[in-house]
Amino acid sequence: MRKVAYTKAALTYSQQLQQLKDRGLIISDEEHFLHLLEVKSYFRLSGYWYPLLKDKEKHLLKDGATFEIAYKIYCFDRDLRHLIVNELEKIEVAIRAKMIYILSHKHGPFWYQNVQLFRNKDTHNRLIEKYGTAYTHRLGAEYR
Repeated sequence: MRKVAYTKAALTYSQQLQQLKDRGLIISDEEHFLHLLEVKSYFRLSGYWYPLLKDKEKHLLKDGATFEIAYKIYCFDRDLRHLIVNELEKIEVAIRAKMIYILSHKHGPFWYQNVQLFRNKDTHNRLIEKYGTAYTHRLGAEYR
């Protein structure tokens, strides 16, 4: 496959703002927009004005497309991601708790040390070594 030369020059934040305005994006608070470009990046934010494009090849925006709309989509996505991650963490902890309970009752309290209960002996050995090291590092010298 032949490589295509990348010819686009890096744009300053002000140039990125102007480019989007030239493409039809309405930006009412340019100072806030420039701040978001600095802390989030153009390409991270660009996915959120993508639904507002009328011509995806020329990157032209629909009439009335505002950055505020794109940023609301970004905030909704971020908030939804946080909600999902929080709920996944609860599920993960519950599954681990149940797994530990069942395995401890079936194979004893040190089941995790029994290499026969695991598919990959090398991975098991590395994990035991890793967590053993982490555990002893957390303990003070008086407990070693």
